[in-house]
Amino acid sequence: MRHGARIGVDVGSVRIGVARSDPSGLLATPVETVRRGRGDLARIEEIAAEHEAIEIVVGLPTSLSGRESHAAGAAREFAVRLAARVAPVPIRLVDERLTTVSAQQGLRSSGVKARNQRDVIDQAAAVVLLQAALDGERATGNPPGRPLEPPRPGNGPGEEASGGTPR
Repeated sequence: MRHGARIGVDVGSVRIGVARSDPSGLLATPVETVRRGRGDLARIEEIAAEHEAIEIVVGLPTSLSGRESHAAGAAREFAVRLAARVAPVPIRLVDERLTTVSAQQGLRSSGVKARNQRDVIDQAAAVVLLQAALDGERATGNPPGRPLEPPRPGNGPGEEASGGTPR
């Protein structure tokens, strides 16, 4: 297992859940929910720097069949823009199927009422995502998911790497 803190990011259309691991990579804990829009990339960059992250794990929502949805494209575009901000810290894309469902079940079983879950569900989903990535790395000895491929000039989302955040 590589030594160093990791940041987990669960990208939603309105909010972004952020979690972090301890430097030994054993345990994921919630950090905060970042409002999507102006300043979101800067805030995640600050969090990564504050925790001296060795990598950032971004959830890639895929369908149960494994195909990427529109949400996956948006998450990938966000990851590209984030990569431009945090370089040379690598970004890894990790399948996040059912992380929100698992987070909701965990919150419900710990007594958090459904109406109170909105404030913390994104953080909880980021924790589930990051913990799965940590557990996978510990089990296999390989980094989680796959590295974000650098964008090719003139090829879609990569063109936004220097652009702003969608509003």
